[in-house]
Amino acid sequence: MKLKEFSYDLPDKLIAQDALEKRDESRLLVLHKNSGKIEHKIFKQIVSYFKKGDCLVLNNTKVIPARLIGEREDTGGKIEFVLLKCLGEDKWEVLVKPGRRAKAGKRFTFGKGELEAEILSSTESGGRVVRFYYDGIFKEKLEKLGQMPLPPYIKKKLTDKDRYQTVYAKHEGSAAAPTAGLHFTEQLIQEIKNKGVEIVYITLHVGLATFRPVRVENIEDHKMHSEFYFIGKKEADIINRVRKNGGRVWAVGTTTVRTLETVASDDGHLIPSSGWTDVFIYPGYKFKVTDVLITNFHLPESTLLMLVCAFADREKVLNAYKIAVENEYRFFSFGDAMLII
Repeated sequence: MKLKEFSYDLPDKLIAQDALEKRDESRLLVLHKNSGKIEHKIFKQIVSYFKKGDCLVLNNTKVIPARLIGEREDTGGKIEFVLLKCLGEDKWEVLVKPGRRAKAGKRFTFGKGELEAEILSSTESGGRVVRFYYDGIFKEKLEKLGQMPLPPYIKKKLTDKDRYQTVYAKHEGSAAAPTAGLHFTEQLIQEIKNKGVEIVYITLHVGLATFRPVRVENIEDHKMHSEFYFIGKKEADIINRVRKNGGRVWAVGTTTVRTLETVASDDGHLIPSSGWTDVFIYPGYKFKVTDVLITNFHLPESTLLMLVCAFADREKVLNAYKIAVENEYRFFSFGDAMLII
């Protein structure tokens, strides 16, 4: 398939620059994947679509303040790091901007020398491996000096860090939020639970796969970056039981889908495990576990949009996006949501 097949027109004014005051009052476009029927709702009305015996799966990763602004030690030139993956022994894989200044051996400082970094090597995907130097505890340095790594299309400064976290965020490690989960409140989760729905938490730390654009014309040639996931025995057992009893598995976000599909056997049985996944889901993929998808509106020509098109038919999805644009839905990370059922 060609990259251009996943393109669509989006006016800049529809790119949400900040989150709504009330998480669950964003708009919800409902796409019925078999018929193509579309409904327009408010997110908290999603409760009515659940049935007793269903299972809602949420990604409880927590975003770290992974964006560091510093300067080159020798020239004072500005530099930006986004931390992607901890490699141990104070070594991290990072995105660097501008990259031309980040050659092996170059050193950078952050916070007037509170934190220093040395470039060790480049990665195949265009990132860098760096080693940090500091006195004290790295996590505390990051909390003090780091910023939330908002996507580049969000120009507005984030005043409340918690608005780029889900209310159930628990395990630190992500360089971006699993944004479909931003619409949930604790009260809404309880209302869903009260309908007899099982609530399950899994973890996938969002990394470079989210940031990296597709640069090949034939999408099958694109290589996904690996991201760490974890799904425990208790959680796998619940999902397996729900499926055995005829319940539906609801995945909140593309990160949850990728985790579920990674750990499932060909017949859809989930195997508890942890590790790294680079699964790339695009049209033609046969889903093994996921029955219902809750997701945000994604960038044109992105792997996230390709996954959604695999789940619900490309033409139906792009038609839904066209209708969302016409109805001025808010797009991307802080935008409105889509339910594909």
